[in-house]
Amino acid sequence: MRVQADAPGRINLIGEHTDYNRGWVLPIGIAMGISLTAALRRDNLVKVYARDLKKEAVFSLSELSPGNGHNWWDYLAGVCWALLDEGFELSGADISFGGDIPIGAGLSSSAALEVAAAAALVRLNSLDIDKKKLALLCQKAENRYVGVQCGVMDQYASMLCKRNHALLIDCRSLDYEHVPLKLSQQALAIIDSRVNRSLAGSDYNRRREECREALALINEHSGVKRQSLREVTLQDVEQARFFLPEELYLRSLFVVEENQRVPAMVRALQAGDLAGAGRLMNESHTGLRDLYKVSCRELDLLAELSRGTPGVWGARLTGAGFGGCIIALVQKENLPDLQRRIMEETSGLLEKEPCFYTTSAAGGCVVKIIT
Repeated sequence: MRVQADAPGRINLIGEHTDYNRGWVLPIGIAMGISLTAALRRDNLVKVYARDLKKEAVFSLSELSPGNGHNWWDYLAGVCWALLDEGFELSGADISFGGDIPIGAGLSSSAALEVAAAAALVRLNSLDIDKKKLALLCQKAENRYVGVQCGVMDQYASMLCKRNHALLIDCRSLDYEHVPLKLSQQALAIIDSRVNRSLAGSDYNRRREECREALALINEHSGVKRQSLREVTLQDVEQARFFLPEELYLRSLFVVEENQRVPAMVRALQAGDLAGAGRLMNESHTGLRDLYKVSCRELDLLAELSRGTPGVWGARLTGAGFGGCIIALVQKENLPDLQRRIMEETSGLLEKEPCFYTTSAAGGCVVKIIT
C-alpha cells in the first residue's frame, strides 16, 4: 500500500510570537504545501528522497537520537522519533516528498513536512491518533529533535485548518475554533522578501528565553506566580519597567499587546471591519519591528510600500521574522497595482527581487491511498 499526504503551509493573520507564550494566534492554511508519498518496508529503515533537492537519505528507526546534527531529513526523523517515543510501533518506509512552499520564507514548510509525514505514517501503520494529538507530536519533534523551540501554531495550522476559515488557537488550553473569513472581494497577498533565515540558527530561541526571563522577574517582584506572559497585564508590564532590563521590557510589552490584538482581529473580521483589521495588522508589524525586533530592512520596506498602495487595508510580517514574508490584506481589483508598485519601487533597493503570491484560506492535511 502507498499513501499520499498533502499538507499546507501557513500564514499568520496576527498573533506573532504569542504561541510559545501560551497566548492567542490566528493562522490560515495557504494554497502552497508539501506533497508526500510513502510505502511500508519490511525492515526498520526509512529511505527518503527529497524531489526538489534531488537528495536521498537513509536512517534506521532503532538509531534515532535528538541533537545528532542539523540535516535536511531531521524533520522526518524527528517525527519518527516522536511517534516511537510515545510508544507507537512503526515499520520502515520509503518516502518521497516535494512542494511549492518557498524554503526559509517563514511559511512553515518544515511544519507542513512534519504533518504530512506524520499523517502518512499513521495511515501506513494503522495507528489510532487524532489530528490534535498528532499535531502536538509534530511540535515535539521540532522542539526536541530538531531543536527549534516553536509553539504549536504551525503544526496545528497545517493539520487542522479549514477552507475559507482562519484557525483561532488558544495556546494555553490548546483548544481551537474555526473562524469564517468574509473576504469575497479581498485577497491576501504574500510578498516574499527572499531574505532567508534558519530558525535554529537565528535569534528565535533567544526571544523565547527573553520571555521566560521577563516572566521570572515579573513574578519575583510581584510575588504572584504566573505561568506565562498570557497572564500578564499591560499594567503589570508598566510597573515592571522600573526593574526589567530594557530589552525584556520591550519583549514583554509586545507580547501582551499582541495577545490583545488577536481577539480584536477576530471581532473585526466577523464584523466586516476591514479598516479595523488593517489597523491591527499595521500595529502588529510596528511592534514586531520596534519592540520585539524581529523585522529587517527588507520587510519594513515591503510593508511600507504595501500600506501606501490604494486598496491595501494593512500589511505586516508573518512568521517568526528575521526575513521571510509579509502579508497584505488587499482589494482583489488592486492586486496588479500592488504587485507593480512592489516590483518597481524595490528595484535596486533589495538584494533579490521579491516574489509575489496570492492565497485563499486552504484546508488542513489530507491523506489518501494511491495504490
